[in-house]
Amino acid sequence: MPRTPNCSLDFEGESVPAVAGEPVAVALYAARVKVLSRSIKYHRPRTFFCLAGHCGACLMRVDGMPNVKACKAPVTPGLAVSRQNAFPSAGFDVLAAADLFFPTGMDHHTMMTSPRALNALLQKVVRELGGLGELPDPDNVPRELPAGERKLVDVAVIGGGPAGLAAAIAIRRARPRTNVMLVDEGALGGSLGAWPGGTAKMRKLVDEARSLGVELRARATVMAWYPEDEGGLLAVEDHGHLLRLSAARYIHATGGYDTNALFPDNDRPGILAARAVGTLLETHGVVAGKKPIVLGEGEYADALAAALTGAGATVARVDGVGMQVVGASGHAWVRGLTVEENGVRKKIKGDSVAVVTTPAPASDLARQHGVSVILDEKGGGFACVVDADGLTSVPGVYACGDVTGYRGPTRAEADGARTGLAVARSLEGA
Repeated sequence: MPRTPNCSLDFEGESVPAVAGEPVAVALYAARVKVLSRSIKYHRPRTFFCLAGHCGACLMRVDGMPNVKACKAPVTPGLAVSRQNAFPSAGFDVLAAADLFFPTGMDHHTMMTSPRALNALLQKVVRELGGLGELPDPDNVPRELPAGERKLVDVAVIGGGPAGLAAAIAIRRARPRTNVMLVDEGALGGSLGAWPGGTAKMRKLVDEARSLGVELRARATVMAWYPEDEGGLLAVEDHGHLLRLSAARYIHATGGYDTNALFPDNDRPGILAARAVGTLLETHGVVAGKKPIVLGEGEYADALAAALTGAGATVARVDGVGMQVVGASGHAWVRGLTVEENGVRKKIKGDSVAVVTTPAPASDLARQHGVSVILDEKGGGFACVVDADGLTSVPGVYACGDVTGYRGPTRAEADGARTGLAVARSLEGA
């Protein structure tokens, strides 16, 4: 999909072309703004890794509000964006010297000295080193989330990826009068937006869910489960208001978190989750570099490498097993990987690295809901335990898709449809 800017944002006084509604991080990446932030304490250069709001590596100041995730903040015309936590600038940050002075690590909580006056000065300095920018502008100080709706539905689906959408569709097909609400913290479609050709499937599922009468709430973040309030409720931040959501049945379809591969200097900007690279290309029409390196093996690695090649990039492949990564070059942006194969080391040049790993099940909310989990190493981490119908250890609470162990979008969709039918059957006579 070609990217056609139709507005601009203000980046530290400069106008940057953007597409209205796309994430700020995408607009800046397309404009070749590489360093988005600096890390706490060591002030190492950072950019987004997952492009899904989970890694916290792209915190910026947006319209006066500090520590906003640039990958989640949508572009609006004239939006003011700046970097933070750096002096004099994020591009050249003298505070990064902390990394040189403390090569074996620094715990700023234990840095004490005497006399008292010198200690007070030292504590002020280390707090600045370990901080996250200045306070919000007075007009943007959040005081209280305004109370919104109190909603009671038959089924609440948490997660709008292939599993959640398929579950909601299956319920409405089987029981057209069932009141189904689906909420997702981002755009609808989930991981489909990262798979080559996945946006067409995503649009089909979203359109079908909407036509069947599913109430869709995108960019609505479920913050917590509160069991003590009138039988329990989900607290949802829905476009600046609090939605208190209760249901007769709950379906957790929260997908999985992207994880990094383990090798020295894997925190260099430009080392990105493979699904972030796929989202840039499939959803936003942005190619992640001219010479990307795809690190990892499997179906998604093959599909992503082919899509990048088709977009004009020269792709290098590293399987990470026979050819092991022992380091990365570059500082403010990755310049390649050092690999070892059969005892011989060599350097592979590249201007981005797409890391393919098994996503970790996003079981946090389900666990808060009381759902039992089990360590599933092949499935990526702590997965929800479900029976053949997707029912968890908590009555009336179901889970499907990657939160029960990584499946990929095709199997996740099938799993969601099966779980949706089971939920519809459970409501008969209820």
